[in-house]
Amino acid sequence: MPEPVNVARARRETPGCANVVHLNNAGAALAPIPVLEAVVEHLRLEARLGGYEAAAARAARIDAVYPSIARLIGCRPHEVAVVESATRAWDMAFYAMRFRPGDRILTSRAEYASNVIAFLQAAGRTGARVEVVEDDEHGQLSVADLQRRLDDDVKLVAVTHVPTQSGLVNPAAEIGRLTRAAGVPYLLDACQSVGQLPVDVGEIGCDMLSATGRKFLRGPRGTGFLYVSDRLIEKLEPPFLDLHAATWTGPQTYEIRSDARRFEAWETNCAAKIGLGVAVDYALGWGIEAIEERVTALAARLRHRLARIPGVSVQDRGRRLCGIVTFTVDGVPAAEVRQQLTAAGVNTSVSAIASARYDLGARGLPAVVRASVHYYNTDEDIERLCLALDSLAAV
Repeated sequence: MPEPVNVARARRETPGCANVVHLNNAGAALAPIPVLEAVVEHLRLEARLGGYEAAAARAARIDAVYPSIARLIGCRPHEVAVVESATRAWDMAFYAMRFRPGDRILTSRAEYASNVIAFLQAAGRTGARVEVVEDDEHGQLSVADLQRRLDDDVKLVAVTHVPTQSGLVNPAAEIGRLTRAAGVPYLLDACQSVGQLPVDVGEIGCDMLSATGRKFLRGPRGTGFLYVSDRLIEKLEPPFLDLHAATWTGPQTYEIRSDARRFEAWETNCAAKIGLGVAVDYALGWGIEAIEERVTALAARLRHRLARIPGVSVQDRGRRLCGIVTFTVDGVPAAEVRQQLTAAGVNTSVSAIASARYDLGARGLPAVVRASVHYYNTDEDIERLCLALDSLAAV
């Protein structure tokens, strides 16, 4: 069993806890002091020395970000690219794929709007087809239906591990076993899972994985990373290149890097990149298993408490649930619920149908309120949310 999280210490090291009940960690978590200080220190160094000179002075610290991420997700440093967001990471992998008429892309009902828009754009350009794998009786991707659909025409399986609109955790490793056996590339959107759940690319069996810094990793906004396995990297040409991703070898020739940094650009936010590395190390210091244990327990208590409030319905589906809790209040639009909670000093978010049409549309839900806990949250935070809902539901 992992050593329990020292919640008092976590809150001391999180200045935002003194100001607000932050239950929007699936949007952007509160940064801890070490991350804040690392980013500010580098910005000050840039102001004193100059941007290029500061990067040279901190080159070892910048380079250390790659092995830190590799330890976090169970890969090798040369399989990691650091970019400005999870969306850019996912896009760089997806748009490096080459589709032809008749190719099929399989995805899940939980998929996020940005990913689906990319699928549809690629399908319109190439003649490929997008298919949505059905859910099973628990509301997660049906492994049986995926297995039925896998054949030689399937060129990519792209699945969201934890969706934006639910506490669901899709069966990523079971998907990986099928895709590996079928020889089909597997792209996992781990934007909402990395930092709150153990994620090991070897155990999952994915060929590509995208993630962000700002959510459960508690890193700066404008940071993300991409994992691309050695098994696939030489088959993927990035959708665009620069002098960092490739070398200009002659008047009419260039050579693409052999590692995952072919998906990066030369210009980068060094302060934020250092902050991302500090956030990863900070999470590893707590222990991802300990974080998962606390986060899932807090979320379970929140769901139990919400279920006791008249007029409130918990909307999470799935056999395995995580730290994202979604709900609706009878007769009150989700945006209005969020406004009332904000007025009570509780940060939450709204997931609308435009972000998850395959899922929320099928369930007849125009939007859900999303409360996402982290290990620095407390039972008192949960109670404050629920007391505000008690008042709202009683109106």
